[in-house]
Amino acid sequence: MIRCLAIDDEPLALELLEDNISKVPFLNLLGSCSNPIEAMKFLETKEVDLIFLDIQMPGLTGLQFIQSLSKKPMFILITAYEKYALEGFNLDVVDYLVKPVALDRFIKACNKAKELFDLKNRPASATDSGSSAPDYLFVNVDYSLVKVNHSDIEWIEGLKDYIKIHLHSAPNKPIVTRMSMKSIEDELPIQQFVRVHKSFIVSKQHITAIRKNSVFIGPHEIPISDMYKEVVNAIVGK
Repeated sequence: MIRCLAIDDEPLALELLEDNISKVPFLNLLGSCSNPIEAMKFLETKEVDLIFLDIQMPGLTGLQFIQSLSKKPMFILITAYEKYALEGFNLDVVDYLVKPVALDRFIKACNKAKELFDLKNRPASATDSGSSAPDYLFVNVDYSLVKVNHSDIEWIEGLKDYIKIHLHSAPNKPIVTRMSMKSIEDELPIQQFVRVHKSFIVSKQHITAIRKNSVFIGPHEIPISDMYKEVVNAIVGK
């Protein structure tokens, strides 16, 4: 069961949200709050996996509330305003729903949350490529979870708050997602990938050549920074 919290300053909207949540069998509503301050106090004693959150509220807005949390659960934004969709995307929310929300659209958003929840809580299995670790990852792209096989990744490029994942199967269509280089590095197997620069991670299997200050993946030249030279030299046994 996914433990969830509902936050909306409009009593009727909150009542409708509670009713929709009750119709989804894998959701367990732990509580409801009329404002973010009340929700902060709730989160001090309760641990939740998913928050259904209105944006336009007096005092602290929904977006400010998300940014204020050090430990962030999943969020589904529910609002009467479409103009905040981009900001919601930048905060890596699961989905963005515009009121009035049809039940089928609500369930679709909940299914996205369940997919992400199951992925994060997936038990280790010896059947995954002969080891406990899967040979793929999921990244959030346009409110969808996109599966990316490790073997398909050629290199990853850091772009401030985003990363660009260059794929062997789609050389002209890299995947762009809001994620830090540290986060993606932690998800990748160290046996297959190496950090060569603060802004670049490369796949060992796709490396075609290494020079003094560069690594090549086909025609693409990627810089090697001084702090990572020893790591790169270890790949070629030097």
